[in-house]
Amino acid sequence: MGLENHKPTIAMVGLQCMYAGVNLSIRASLLQGMSSMVFVVYRQAIAFLLIAPVAYISSRRRNTSSCRMGWKSFWLIFLLALIGITISQNIYFEGIYLASSSTASATGNLVPAITFLVAWPIGLEKVQMGSVRSMAKIFGTLICAVGAICMAFVKGPKLLNAELIVAFDGMMGGGDEIWTSWLLGCLLLIGSTICWSFWLVLQVAASECYPDHLSLTAWLCFIAAVQSAILTFFIEPDPSVWKLDSNLQLISCLYTVSI
Repeated sequence: MGLENHKPTIAMVGLQCMYAGVNLSIRASLLQGMSSMVFVVYRQAIAFLLIAPVAYISSRRRNTSSCRMGWKSFWLIFLLALIGITISQNIYFEGIYLASSSTASATGNLVPAITFLVAWPIGLEKVQMGSVRSMAKIFGTLICAVGAICMAFVKGPKLLNAELIVAFDGMMGGGDEIWTSWLLGCLLLIGSTICWSFWLVLQVAASECYPDHLSLTAWLCFIAAVQSAILTFFIEPDPSVWKLDSNLQLISCLYTVSI
């Protein structure tokens, strides 16, 4: 009975551990020479192949044939795929490669804060300055932002070392390539969280236009795979980049699809 009450907490902790495994496996694959753009294409293509049959069967059983895609819903889904997957994941994976898996996990904590700041002006979040709940939201947003930025940009040579090295110091002090790459990786990861936050807000409008969520997810994966493939062909035209050189790269593609 006691364990039953803690199931939600256990599930959330387990999910975070799985996300940590995603970041570690992705970085390991990228360090082996796999293209981050190709990784996005494979991940979305595999996800589409897995979700599409389930979405089709589910749609037939629930008789949701009335949920048809119009031009408005198509362009909303196209925009969702572009912002939330094609742009967000490409710069996220490149940021992991240039920075680190732990930095990627830290900057992910910015998503609730940025989502709140985006949703507030358009009326999806209600804020009353005299309300304790609203003040808690604002205070929590500030803590998320400051904590994530500190973890991303402050790097020490070892844990509990008194002498901390800040990424900005490396760039100001002579343009060290390591620190420049680290800073660029952090900025890309932050850019990815901004895209992800906009993606979460846009899902409200997309769900209203196309309420079949399983089919919506399948369409998102398919359109994102096409967008990412076109982007890859233009930026990395060499056909050899599509080759998987190790079992780890294949396992990483399959594992990240399951999260």
